[in-house]
Amino acid sequence: MRLARVLTTLHPELLAFAASLTLNPAEAEDLVQDAVVRALQSGKAPRQSADLRPWMFRIIKNLFIDGKRKKRVQREFSAMQSRLSDALPAGSGDPVEALMVRQAYAKLAARDREILCLVDILGLTYAEAATAIDVPPGTVMSRVSRARRAMIERMGETNIRPLRKRRG
Repeated sequence: MRLARVLTTLHPELLAFAASLTLNPAEAEDLVQDAVVRALQSGKAPRQSADLRPWMFRIIKNLFIDGKRKKRVQREFSAMQSRLSDALPAGSGDPVEALMVRQAYAKLAARDREILCLVDILGLTYAEAATAIDVPPGTVMSRVSRARRAMIERMGETNIRPLRKRRG
């Protein structure tokens, strides 16, 4: 039995199962692809094709559950991050600069806000941040660099218009 060949024949069933979980065709396709990659890399695939089918369904289900957990953690993290940013001392530094920083930070992609919060705001080391978001430390370093660059670019885009009194 060639694993890749059997997985190809199972693909429609795997996709149907994933779609029943995600209710989104694109997410279902991603889920199946991730499951196939995991199966091919595992080295512990069942030898009998009859056993492979339920094994693949279990992989898809576990990946789906892991994805849901990850999204929940990200939502909780975002809520905590919002509470932390709202708790910054009001009288620290230039209020205009603080507003510009907040506006630029808010315009960043979620991934950039996440990594800047972990490393620059909360002070985690690259290794600790890597563990927190389950990526290699080198990935953390490159994400921090890109996020800082994006923040600087956003700071240049942030224009604060002074409030003017209405006349008349």
